[in-house]
Amino acid sequence: MFKRILIANRGEIACRVIKTARRMGIETVAVYSEADKDALHVEMADTAVPIGPPAAAESYLVIEKIIDACRASGAEAVHPGYGFLSEREAFAQALAKAGIVFIGPNSKAIAATGDKIESKKAAARANVSTVPGYLGVIEDEKHAVRIAEEIGYPVMIKASAGGGGKGMRIAHARAQVAEGFARARSEAKSSFGDDRVFIEKFIVDPRHVEIQVLGDKHGHVIHLGERECSIQRRNQKVVEEAPSPLLDAETRRQMGKEAVQLAKAVGYDSAGTVEFVAGQDKSFYFLEMNTRLQVEHPVTELVTGIDLVEQMIRIAAGEKLSIRQQDVKLDGWAIETRIYAEDPFRNFLPSTGRLVTYRPPAERSEAGVTVRNDTGVYEGGEISLWYDPLIAKLITHAPTREAAIDAQGQALDAFAIDGIRHNIPFLAALMQHPRFRAGRLSTGFIAEEYPVGFAPHPAEGEAAQALAAVAAAIDHVLGERKRRIAGQMMGREVTRERRRAVWLDAHEHPLEVARVNGRIEVILLDQKGRPTRSLALASDWKPGEPVWHGTVAGTATAVQVRPIANGFDLAYRGIRTRAFVYTEREAAAARLMPVKATSDSGKTVRCPMPGLVVSIAVGEGQEVKAGETLAVVEAMKMENVLRAERDGAVKKIHAKPGDSLAVDAVILEFA
Repeated sequence: MFKRILIANRGEIACRVIKTARRMGIETVAVYSEADKDALHVEMADTAVPIGPPAAAESYLVIEKIIDACRASGAEAVHPGYGFLSEREAFAQALAKAGIVFIGPNSKAIAATGDKIESKKAAARANVSTVPGYLGVIEDEKHAVRIAEEIGYPVMIKASAGGGGKGMRIAHARAQVAEGFARARSEAKSSFGDDRVFIEKFIVDPRHVEIQVLGDKHGHVIHLGERECSIQRRNQKVVEEAPSPLLDAETRRQMGKEAVQLAKAVGYDSAGTVEFVAGQDKSFYFLEMNTRLQVEHPVTELVTGIDLVEQMIRIAAGEKLSIRQQDVKLDGWAIETRIYAEDPFRNFLPSTGRLVTYRPPAERSEAGVTVRNDTGVYEGGEISLWYDPLIAKLITHAPTREAAIDAQGQALDAFAIDGIRHNIPFLAALMQHPRFRAGRLSTGFIAEEYPVGFAPHPAEGEAAQALAAVAAAIDHVLGERKRRIAGQMMGREVTRERRRAVWLDAHEHPLEVARVNGRIEVILLDQKGRPTRSLALASDWKPGEPVWHGTVAGTATAVQVRPIANGFDLAYRGIRTRAFVYTEREAAAARLMPVKATSDSGKTVRCPMPGLVVSIAVGEGQEVKAGETLAVVEAMKMENVLRAERDGAVKKIHAKPGDSLAVDAVILEFA
């Protein structure tokens, strides 16, 4: 077994590998760019080696720098994580030449399956059914259009060396092929150093199901069941689960059989994933093979009890697989959500900045429920524009799918992040979505269910009652604390009115609140002041804590609490509401206050996120039509196309290609 390994990666996956290596008694070496000098993985590792400037192309993607770091630190092997160099044949070969073990598959398997074009050819040779497409070199945009029209729309344009949704575009018509081809090539070049793309038929209403395989260097290959990753946005996975609610035992057996068949055909010898696109009728086609550890590997670990990082290390060290196919049993259900630094209320645009608050739910395994948080950040750290916007992966495991979803929803409600925008409100709403809970999934789920973008759910029904009660309880606790402030003048004891009016945005909820036997009792009233429901609340919440933990009518509840002027901003189950707790006299005055209208800024195009201007597609004085491309801005390895929302004429351009802009910086303005 190795004594010291180097992790050629950053963020949560570097921290994840370090945890297993530490448990196995293996020393770890981290590498870091200038932007990551204070990163968590650097602190966790036994040794850390700097490798260059922030840009990945000058640090994490430079093979020579990784090898030099191995030599300097005495590392015997390298774990590549995912992304960066994890699927580069040249990297595995360079390590072998330097006498360093690659904790991943052999270079021939990478060549045969790591490249998406070559993997489809290998699958065809192994008699695995594949999606129709063109796997040759695509010369230019005109060639791409010809191919797309031969295959038939819609088509998927994909980077050959890609992953994580980078370098991927769907085209439904000729006009979308040229732009999609250009964007896919550009993203592929900047993210992977390889601008080759291919085109294949896009299966309508598909599901994304993948099989985890393990192979050793002695010819043994097994599979560990499937994961479903159909909840995607911009072709990037957002929610994953194991097993899949689509598959039955026979389909799982056949899909696993084909995955093992392909892995054996290419001599695969590590952890890998064979991805399939599946129809709603359980038909499936080979999509690609990822020759690395997947982002979503924890859900497989929780349903099988197998540590995939440990298996990768043992296989790389030459050990035989100690697990047989018949030993693999799927126990319960696991759900993973990816928590990204992005603003769900502004079309999921990337967000950067300091994590002023970072309080994840406590990791635990009790009463049949497991909560796990894989992360690479800490409170006070920064989210950089240089790398992927993943903050953390929150994973829950329970005996049933419904229980795992409920545990995930509870954990998301308890996950407090401030200082940047994040997608927790969206994920929390997903956990309550009837279609998601019913398992009626497809890769078009988000586009279909949120066609005009995501907006927080309004506070209604029992959720509104719970939020009104929590707001009243918080206000009551704050009032109690004020009464205990030292140095107050003696006099008649202050008594508090029981009657309150809680406003959740514009909706008023009359109620009575009082402390009874250590708990807070809330009596909900109708508009005529008659009792409708009584709720008992128990909580140890203290002023200043970002999450209210407790029970409401015996139900475990977590509500995020942020102070605002004269009230609280509350988040719960995808609901985001401003709560104000008034006395009856205060409520009467509040009803008379005018509502402030927002101003129209439709004559300017502003940068939606901190990013780099890639191109400006228009000139001053130019007439543009709604939908035309105005500019392209790159942030966190993704290119974002800004389009005109209405017809107009460009009055002035304030930015140029190469400019680094802050959020809301003006790019251009219309006459």
